[in-house]
Amino acid sequence: MAISLIRRIFQARTQLFFDSQFIWLIGLALIVAELVLNVWVIQNIKYTEIDWEAYMQEVEGVINGTYDYMQLKGGTGPLVYPAGFVYVFIGFYYATDHGRNIKVAQYIFAAVYIINLLLVFRIYQRTKKVPPYVLFFMCCASYRIHSIYILRLFNDPVAMLFLYLSINLFLDHHWTVGCFFFSIGVSIKMNILLFAPGLLLLLLTEYGFLRTIPKLLVCAAVQVILAVPFLQVNPVGYILRSFELSRQFFFKWTVNWRFLSEEFFLNRNFQLALLVCHLTALIIFGLYRWNRRKNIIELLVKPVETKTIIDDSYIVTTMFSSNFLGMMFSRSLHYQFYVWYFHTLHYLLWITSIPVILKILILGLIELSWNTYPSTDASSIILHICHLIISTGLWLRTSERKHLHTDDANIKKEI
Repeated sequence: MAISLIRRIFQARTQLFFDSQFIWLIGLALIVAELVLNVWVIQNIKYTEIDWEAYMQEVEGVINGTYDYMQLKGGTGPLVYPAGFVYVFIGFYYATDHGRNIKVAQYIFAAVYIINLLLVFRIYQRTKKVPPYVLFFMCCASYRIHSIYILRLFNDPVAMLFLYLSINLFLDHHWTVGCFFFSIGVSIKMNILLFAPGLLLLLLTEYGFLRTIPKLLVCAAVQVILAVPFLQVNPVGYILRSFELSRQFFFKWTVNWRFLSEEFFLNRNFQLALLVCHLTALIIFGLYRWNRRKNIIELLVKPVETKTIIDDSYIVTTMFSSNFLGMMFSRSLHYQFYVWYFHTLHYLLWITSIPVILKILILGLIELSWNTYPSTDASSIILHICHLIISTGLWLRTSERKHLHTDDANIKKEI
């Protein structure tokens, strides 16, 4: 009797950590742990000033009546983020006594972190691709992520919050509202555009070319409406500064290309080659791994059908892997950029056939690479090796078209 009881308890515990239906139970326990940890960190670990004061100086210029982007700047240089950033951080400016109350700012970012986790957990719960125990590697374990949120107060986490909100809306098939919040994320920081190729393919898959146009117009309208005060004063200046795609990155901050010489790192031909590789990877993955339609013509001209071929896993896989390819071929990754893909790595790894022990090792090595300051030749090379393994695992997966046919076959068997 006792042995049988112990066996049942052990099986229940095993199921709790390995059955995806228990993600919310484990997730809520981790949220509580994160609340305690965040409060402890804010109260005991020294805040480090990097960009917060510059953010406050930039939005203070707008508050004082300067709407010319060419005139807006802070201690770290000119304002280089779109208009959504300005509005959000004006709110933070007033909530933190003109940016002076750092503790309040830290608690605001702790709230952003917790909400972000809730949105990510919902994505993982919907897809049911990742066992609950994997969430332990996402929470409480990353020094760098907690640093980005509550010890550095970067704008990247705010942009990612809107990105994960938009993905949740896409999962519920609220595509128009999702596009609205996706564009809000872009208006805070342009790294969200790395998800855009995946989103475009999903829209074309769901709606076809003509019916996709209104969704894209929603994204464009958000950018224009938010920018109106600045466009009225100096439209060219706003576009040049807020969407400055040609901006050079400093070699001293690079996480991913430390093993190169600074001269090669700054070479325009090298940067152009990375862009070509990125676009090539997007096209190849788009055609042969993400596309659930039979061909490009069918993708652009969606046929009339009784059921959608879009499901939760397809949405998340396409969006997450689109962003990952952008990270992989980025001309420079800085430490705060880790948040751009940290919460997606666990999903991307667990949908591959990579052995579990190697998946955990890869997560550890990526964390080590992002925590090595300053970065070294070895840490940069390790990061690229990990990225290469993940991308290979994603490529070797069954294409989404075959996944769709397999799912349909399974449904017919069940019927």
